[in-house]
Amino acid sequence: MTRPSSRGVLLVLVSWTPDAPAGIERATAALALGLARNGHRPVIATAAPQPEGPGLPGVIIARLRLDDVQFPCDDDVLRRAVTYQDTRLTRQIRDLITEHRIDTVLFTDALWGLGRLRGDIPGHVRRALAAHVKPHSLDAGPALARATRVLVPSAVVRDELAGWGPCNLRVVPNALMPNPTVAPPAPELREQLRRSGPVRVLARLGPEKGVLDLLEATSDWDRPLEVALAEAGFEDSTGSQSELLDACRKAAARTPNVRLRGALAWDEVIPWLSGAAVVIVPSHKETFGLVALEAMSVGTPVVAYRVGNLPALISPTGNGDHLLVDHDDGPTALQKAAQTLLEDDILYAATTQTVYRRAAEFEPRRIADFFLEAVS
Repeated sequence: MTRPSSRGVLLVLVSWTPDAPAGIERATAALALGLARNGHRPVIATAAPQPEGPGLPGVIIARLRLDDVQFPCDDDVLRRAVTYQDTRLTRQIRDLITEHRIDTVLFTDALWGLGRLRGDIPGHVRRALAAHVKPHSLDAGPALARATRVLVPSAVVRDELAGWGPCNLRVVPNALMPNPTVAPPAPELREQLRRSGPVRVLARLGPEKGVLDLLEATSDWDRPLEVALAEAGFEDSTGSQSELLDACRKAAARTPNVRLRGALAWDEVIPWLSGAAVVIVPSHKETFGLVALEAMSVGTPVVAYRVGNLPALISPTGNGDHLLVDHDDGPTALQKAAQTLLEDDILYAATTQTVYRRAAEFEPRRIADFFLEAVS
């Protein structure tokens, strides 16, 4: 049963599918779950094939028809398809608005979230655009012009968009995907992890994630390094993810204590990160830092470059000087920072507590309230 004040929210992301490794899919799911837990009626509209089995509790998944697209695909392929099918896609959005009594549509990206659609939606419906990253100029014009509110996950993206002049910008952080079955490791187990546990890396296959650079610098790494890599529904160019995976495999093969593994299901992510002594986020840029947040939510310290939103996410813990390194110092600095932290039992124990408390600020019901306030 929904509350009398419940809101109908349509979240549009053509590539959305459960267990997708990309942050935008996880952030969309976490927001939808937060809305559902607060008594609202979230619907996710996607054109991607959906697996059998249970979905997200309280969230409806609606299929969009989008011809001539197979996932993964690159921006150019999707942009052509959306441009030619603009009218039909808009009609489908309007039908979903009517069917599910929607009062707010969140286009989760200018292109992949169909924010660039030129067709009109009913005048009483709020039309919000999420910009998890700065949109391509080909998509930004129509998307920004039609949005009544533009939501960004961090001040970093807000500043990137400021030059384009939208005056309706609001920062709404990404929510943490909940996993109530996982608790932070007990102090005794956390100490065992500090002494001998693996260092772990979780990323999708994109050059900006910095995984290949890290692997190529691990020849003298004496701690087990476990890296989970996964293919997203989008890529820079056709086949680029496969090429990068091959390069990562070759680099990992040169170091005996490095192990690669494939994609993790969403409900496996936080348990896997909780079993790490340290998580390294080697990204060259991050508009939010969802993997870092997920690790912090179970008390796992995160070492990263001082780039993008990562300082804003990590520095409030009070341990930024120990966890963040300058990007110019390269991947060896990430390894050194991780090693230094692991050798200091007092600093390590204190860090596990502060990162855990910081992550609690991104609970999905709280972020869902921020979202509704921002679009109202």
